[in-house]
Amino acid sequence: MQTSAALLIDLYQLTQAQAYYLNSETDLEASFYLHFRENPFNGGYSIACGMAQVVELIEQFQITATDIEYLSTLKTASEAALFQPEFLNYLSKMQLQVDIDAVPEGSLVFPNEPFLRVSGPIFQCQLLETPLLNQVGFQTLVATKAARICDVADGPVAEFGLRRAQGPAGGIYASRAAMVGGCASTSNVEAGRLFDLPVSGTHAHSWVMAHASELEAFRAFALTQPEGCVLLVDTYDTIHGVQNAITVAHEIQARGQRLQGIRIDSGDLAWLSKKAREMLDQAGFNDVLIIASNDLDEYTIQSLRDQGAAIDSYGVGTRLATAYETPALTAVYKLSAVRPAGQESWNPALKVSEQLEKSTLPGRLDVRRYYGDDGLITGDMIYSLDLGVTEETIIDPRDDVRRKQLPAGQFEQLLKPLARQGQIVWPEVSVMAARANCKASLDSLDTTRRRLMNPHSYPVGLEPSLHSLRDRLRRQAKGL
Repeated sequence: MQTSAALLIDLYQLTQAQAYYLNSETDLEASFYLHFRENPFNGGYSIACGMAQVVELIEQFQITATDIEYLSTLKTASEAALFQPEFLNYLSKMQLQVDIDAVPEGSLVFPNEPFLRVSGPIFQCQLLETPLLNQVGFQTLVATKAARICDVADGPVAEFGLRRAQGPAGGIYASRAAMVGGCASTSNVEAGRLFDLPVSGTHAHSWVMAHASELEAFRAFALTQPEGCVLLVDTYDTIHGVQNAITVAHEIQARGQRLQGIRIDSGDLAWLSKKAREMLDQAGFNDVLIIASNDLDEYTIQSLRDQGAAIDSYGVGTRLATAYETPALTAVYKLSAVRPAGQESWNPALKVSEQLEKSTLPGRLDVRRYYGDDGLITGDMIYSLDLGVTEETIIDPRDDVRRKQLPAGQFEQLLKPLARQGQIVWPEVSVMAARANCKASLDSLDTTRRRLMNPHSYPVGLEPSLHSLRDRLRRQAKGL
């Protein structure tokens, strides 16, 4: 099945685009920003991911003759053509002219702050809404889960959730995002090929069951894997399996090779790993690694560490690839400014909702991230490109009594150019480079904000002039 990048959208994006066209508003410009309302997993941070796929989306976005042919078949409730021929003809000749700015993959991001901004013809910005949310939301969710898992693991984490992922595409992009979030390897061979990722794997219980005995199965596998051999020891009895692995380790050693590790996939992982470590060390194999799996996540790994488990690395599948417990990022894409054709300045736009958390911010938005002398990040300022920064103070958008003075001049601009006039200007960055950025980003975050339970909230606030603009527009909208 071949999909169309241009039609991977919700229908209302196209019906709105036609309305702009029929009302002669295709030259109306707009600025949208993508953000989320709360951190997933009750955590203190999120990891931005999926920007490489935004690049692919822009590069591949083309409304083809096949797309137009399909759209021409769509009908209204009264069986009239949904799209007029002149609009479809206009679409067939359309070229993207949008500017996009985004945070680099692997960067820390926090609720309510823009981490992607799109500006350009309003109907084009609108056509990009759904695919942007789809690509960035899912990968940010999985990368954040991976970062939490890797942050508590005392050793490498391998991702192997493909078989439990939400379909082939979900599996591929989950593997990619997991690597950005900090995983050391993936079992997903296609993701390895597509994104040049390290792949890893051992054998299944079925390998052992297919042989006359566990020892025979281990010997046969070791002959085919003279380097990097890892034996799964819990098919029948884990302690007996460890003893069989030790027997094979001696045989491998006699051939001038070494057993790399054993994997335990069931039972009391803390007790079994400590017992296995004792047995391996007594046999002279203190360099053989112990790998644990079995529906692990950040909480079970933390518990294992607290119990002193003798585990060198972890394999994490289902709960990582499916972003267990938080099925979706609360990501939204909102209009924040418009500019009529021929007008030089932008008009700020604001949504005022009955729910405060669903209210939006006005203007063409950007973010500054401030650093303390210790190298740790101290706060993020959301500001308007048109108003600038009047003072280096942030105001809590939900409580204007809460204010924070930021270190003067010690900041970085968070959003970086990704596209200009529909042309990509984003430098190509490998997954492993994004992974390194994730680690550096986490290292800049105070440990109280990285903890799993009840993390200390990170300050994100409005620059004072933006705060004043928002309040003035809200009062106007309410007739106050």
